[in-house]
Amino acid sequence: MSLLRWIGSAAVALFGCAAGRADGPTLQSQLENIRAKYNLPALGGAIFTTEGLQEMAVTGVRKRGDPTPATVNDLWHLGSDTKAMTATLAGSFVAEGKLAWSDKVVRFFPGIAEQVPAVMRDITIADVLRHKAGLIENVNTGPFAKLWTSRAANGPLSEQRAAVSCEALLKPAYAPGTYHYANTDYVVIGCILEKVSGKPWEKLMNERIFHPLGITSAGFGGIGTPGQVDQPWPHGSTGAPAPGNGPMMDNPPFMAPAGEVHCTMDDWSKFLVDQLRGGAELKALLPAAIYAAMQNDPGSSGDGYGFGWGICTRGWAGGKALNHAGSNTMNFCVCWLAPPKKFGVLVVCNQGGNAAAKAADDAAGMLIKRYQSAAKP
Repeated sequence: MSLLRWIGSAAVALFGCAAGRADGPTLQSQLENIRAKYNLPALGGAIFTTEGLQEMAVTGVRKRGDPTPATVNDLWHLGSDTKAMTATLAGSFVAEGKLAWSDKVVRFFPGIAEQVPAVMRDITIADVLRHKAGLIENVNTGPFAKLWTSRAANGPLSEQRAAVSCEALLKPAYAPGTYHYANTDYVVIGCILEKVSGKPWEKLMNERIFHPLGITSAGFGGIGTPGQVDQPWPHGSTGAPAPGNGPMMDNPPFMAPAGEVHCTMDDWSKFLVDQLRGGAELKALLPAAIYAAMQNDPGSSGDGYGFGWGICTRGWAGGKALNHAGSNTMNFCVCWLAPPKKFGVLVVCNQGGNAAAKAADDAAGMLIKRYQSAAKP
């Protein structure tokens, strides 16, 4: 099984798409045109503002070859869009004074502190969240391969995350301070939060993020009951259904802080609305300073990466735009947020690969145009 990843969606894909007004084509019909163009099993999308979800629809089937339709109440795998959730979880501890963005990572691993290479001893929580800590991208090759295949059967997830974190800190792959997108970074953050709280990352997510935001459908890992088409079935890049479904049809569970949350479109929008409100300095789950830190890359002169967010400037967004995509190679999703304009869009699909990525970009562009058209007087 391949890896979680973040894909910075090409901005040029967000222009020139067919626009739809409230009295024009339905959102479902516009999504269906895109789904059919790329021959995907299912495609969903939604528009939201700082006031909440405005419009959503889905088209297609849960599994290619099976007539069961996908619905707006289905669960979707968010992949690396989980990272913003993990960063927000870290922000909740910063807001309480139990953690600081500037804390040195090595202090949370006293057992290996003297073994950590000197070049790694000054990396901070912020460095890790921005993918500037020098850590290896994934732990599925070389000296880390055994950790990748261990899975939950070989000990508590917190112990697995601690083992991965220690190995990664002892064997950096890059010079700290340079940007290298790494799923391992967010495993380390999850491990640190477990150390600070004494609770599993999964429990912390439910207690501190999902429950306060009214998110009730969120879970972790693959989706659906094994062997049953009761949720969107995963599909590979060719469009063929994966050989199985269910909780274990995903990357190893210790990777969850980097990208294994699933939920409905409605519930995902609740998290994104909170990010949008926080970025617009409106009332949100956490203090405005937390969102300001998350949604900023002070070392970037252009496109950059904050804490769980790709950051860029786009005209349609009125300035700063936030973007992230996620895939475990069997699902794909993407979201764009425009804090200055106080709106955003999300797209979900139960297929991985390039066709899904291109369809998601087309759908995101359509949703943005649709919102802009409907918002005109």
